[in-house]
Amino acid sequence: MARERGNLLYMVYRALTYGLSPLIRLHLRWRKLRGLEHQLRWPERVGRPSLPRPPGPLLWFHAVSLGEGRAAIPVIKCFVEHRPDINILMTTATLSAFEVIKNWLPSGVIYQFAPLDLPAAMDDFLGHWKPNAIVLMESELWPNLIMGASTKGIILALLNARMSEKSFNNWSGPLVSPLTSLLLSKFSLIAPLNTLQAIRFQLLQAPLFTINFSGDLKYAMDEFDMSGRDRKCIEDLRVQLAPRQVWMASSIHKGEEEVMLGVHEALKEVYPGVVMILVPRHPQHGKEIALGLQKKGVSVALRSHDDKLMPETSIYVVDTLGELRDFYKLTPVAVIGGSFLPNLAGHNISEASAAGCAVLTVTGYHIGHFRHMVQEMQRLNPLSVLQVSGKLELEKALFELFSNSTLLERHRAAARQAFHVLSSGIIENIWSILNFHVLKKALR
Repeated sequence: MARERGNLLYMVYRALTYGLSPLIRLHLRWRKLRGLEHQLRWPERVGRPSLPRPPGPLLWFHAVSLGEGRAAIPVIKCFVEHRPDINILMTTATLSAFEVIKNWLPSGVIYQFAPLDLPAAMDDFLGHWKPNAIVLMESELWPNLIMGASTKGIILALLNARMSEKSFNNWSGPLVSPLTSLLLSKFSLIAPLNTLQAIRFQLLQAPLFTINFSGDLKYAMDEFDMSGRDRKCIEDLRVQLAPRQVWMASSIHKGEEEVMLGVHEALKEVYPGVVMILVPRHPQHGKEIALGLQKKGVSVALRSHDDKLMPETSIYVVDTLGELRDFYKLTPVAVIGGSFLPNLAGHNISEASAAGCAVLTVTGYHIGHFRHMVQEMQRLNPLSVLQVSGKLELEKALFELFSNSTLLERHRAAARQAFHVLSSGIIENIWSILNFHVLKKALR
């Protein structure tokens, strides 16, 4: 009975997405006019490929945005190394992810924009690429994709699987739960982030035999080659920062810059030469912050303009994408944003930990599914993540770190040590379970 209700709900969803297709396609064109879709390659979003399918088996990796896409790259590199006979197709949905990830993928990997979950678009996409298996990243439960793949006998896997509390409540509602159960039954592998996520997928009636732990892929950081020009910029900035105190506020959302700027002003009273590297979540926000400060007569250096850090400049705004890890290496202290205001959900702290920063993030309810990262690192070493509750505690923590170099080094060493433990063996584990649960089924 539940399976029948699930199939009925899917037919309703398919009919709705079919009926709404003309409006969604118009919306896509409107996004193109606003510069939110690729000007030439936007037809890929409606299932029109821009490249031919190569002969031989093909594995499709799909991630929505930059973070998920970056987490998939070490796995893709592992597949290229172990199984060079398999073609790899990578898709993302956002323009920002495309602009960065296209430069990081191994040679030979096909990169396309992901199709919208519309019946015709998905049918055309699957019909053209004919993947043997599909690896979805994190929380991509798209009914037309999943059911279309299942109908064609395509093996499905979900890596770094997570379900936020809000999404869990939505997917587990009495009206939707039969569809949720049906979709999850189509997966051959679900690799959750942690035990809590595994429990949520079990409660959503994912088959127990499909759930296998591998570790959080966001710990599996990969080094990406910079262009000669970008490398020179980073090295020049390192030289300019060498004689000065420096801290970094990264992944800052609108409103959080006020907290960071206030803390920075307090630091300047004691350390006049202190520099803050400010990295907003969205580049346009960085430009807005820089413009606002310049109107007040504040000297600001802007990354996109290749501005030099002058002696009177104490704020360096990074309004570019894909360079966060390189900038982490320039600072001993990183404050991770997306966590200082209500209704935010935190950001990945592992990149800063990998660079050996003393990571500061807020406690409470503003770190979302990254709470498990904070808890895991603090369990391994309480000094690895220093949590603060707001502006005053952040000021106090930074003053303590700047005034006590021994304490700062203990925090940095703890962050490196915890990251090393948590990142060890993740790619090997992922390769093992993907090979067993996906490849052997897909290629037999």
